[in-house]
Amino acid sequence: MKFQVYKSDARGGADHGWLNTKHSYSFANYYDPNRIHFGALRVVNDDIISGGMGFGKHPHDNMEIITIPTKGGISHQDSMGTGSIIEAGDIQVMSAGTGVYHSEMNAYEKQEGHFFQIWIIPNKRNVEPRYQQLSIKDVAKTNKLYQVLSPNPDDQGVWIHQDAWISLGRYTESTKETYHLKGKNNGIFLMVVEGEIEFEGNKLQRRDVVEIENIEEISFLASKNTNIMLIEIPMNT
Repeated sequence: MKFQVYKSDARGGADHGWLNTKHSYSFANYYDPNRIHFGALRVVNDDIISGGMGFGKHPHDNMEIITIPTKGGISHQDSMGTGSIIEAGDIQVMSAGTGVYHSEMNAYEKQEGHFFQIWIIPNKRNVEPRYQQLSIKDVAKTNKLYQVLSPNPDDQGVWIHQDAWISLGRYTESTKETYHLKGKNNGIFLMVVEGEIEFEGNKLQRRDVVEIENIEEISFLASKNTNIMLIEIPMNT
């Protein structure tokens, strides 16, 4: 097994007043030649948007874009004709494919919006753009990982054009968790969203990350009142 821990304060980012953002990988004005991507995982942004503010209409192509709000709601509009509000407890995916324009605004005037935006490099280029949004409250479990994204349209959660999986964990009590990888050449991006875990003798706290390679399964100890996000991602991109 090969792994590397990145503390939360090692992330890039900026405070634009209306937007406070942290970047796990090079993005916008943050550039680190050693932190461009992790396999097919290109972007993990941790964003806080002031009430009524957001990102105006802008283009994307050939990228799988996933939005997971943790507080408030994000209003989404795109050139496919989709208009929706993505609330905390939802997950949204947009396959940009041949090209799409979209905007993302805080849906509420008097409340901050907190959300993760994740970009994954697809395994198919120039697909027809598509949009999907689901509530994950019905599949959420306590003290056990649950899947919210996969490559399979018939599987639990949303799906994307890549052999990647996203699982979430919400632990109300101290729990030892084991995750078995689905692809032998895949790696793991594991973030502590809230709380604390112990992994291979390392204590990881709020927004700390460990990247793990060359494994078939991982185990960690989640402390009481801990939330985590686990992304299994192809490394041969």
